[in-house]
Amino acid sequence: MKKVKLIINPSSGRQLIENRIDHLCKLLLDNSYIVGKYYTKEKNDAFKETIKTCKEDWDIIVACGGDGTVNEVAAGIANSSNKLPVAILAAGTVNDFANYMNLPNRISDFFRMIQRGNIVDIDLGKVNDDYFVNVAAGGLLTNVGYQVQPEAKAILGRLAYYFVGLKELLIEGIEPINVTFESSEYSSNENILLFLISNSSSIGGFKMLAPDADVLDSLLDVLIIKNSDIGELATIFINILRGEHINHPNVVYFKTDSIKIKSDNRVSIDIDGEYGGELPSTFQVVPKGMKIFI
Repeated sequence: MKKVKLIINPSSGRQLIENRIDHLCKLLLDNSYIVGKYYTKEKNDAFKETIKTCKEDWDIIVACGGDGTVNEVAAGIANSSNKLPVAILAAGTVNDFANYMNLPNRISDFFRMIQRGNIVDIDLGKVNDDYFVNVAAGGLLTNVGYQVQPEAKAILGRLAYYFVGLKELLIEGIEPINVTFESSEYSSNENILLFLISNSSSIGGFKMLAPDADVLDSLLDVLIIKNSDIGELATIFINILRGEHINHPNVVYFKTDSIKIKSDNRVSIDIDGEYGGELPSTFQVVPKGMKIFI
């Protein structure tokens, strides 16, 4: 009998996720799995519980929540010697990584995925001492994810991010930042609006933001949007929908296994939608850092 630990963020999806978890637990118990549930209360709870679970007699972790919950579970796995496989049950506002991996949303399909046991080793990203499953970023609008209050996420969903982003643009305007990039593939000092260090192609609900990204290639995808006027920026964002923005002259796009980024400005870093400190930072790939069910 396999033992399954569910690590649940109760603020993701609220009542809807409770019903889905109850359904999943019934299917697991009816098929002779042993089930344990843990509900997070504050930041880093999922990280700590993952480390604890990996030290105990469990076989599988189910991460129930949004990208932030998945990030904490991944960081816990990365800091454990016993790297238990993780099944990701998306329950957040955007769920970029689950969407990118095309993970099942229906509980019956999700349960069958666990039963089949098809597991792959995916890459993780690392920035200083933190880890990311999906993306680390800095610059224009990258602080929106952790400025949105949980209550607003629950009520408005993705609209909450749009409202906060619009408010920031109206108040702050578009201000470039001077940044220095150092990697074997690309080194430069320039004024930019945004940089993304991505593990997957789906970021912020845009499925083609890093169109060539692959969680199995042992590389990170770097996207840089240089200083642009409103017209150029509008063209870039329109082209993002087709993944053609990487051909714009104000966009730099390449793959690397490590890059150092620094700035004389105070530049905050967003790590999978959460505040991750400030530059300078070194971003690097962790090949096959986590096992997930697909």
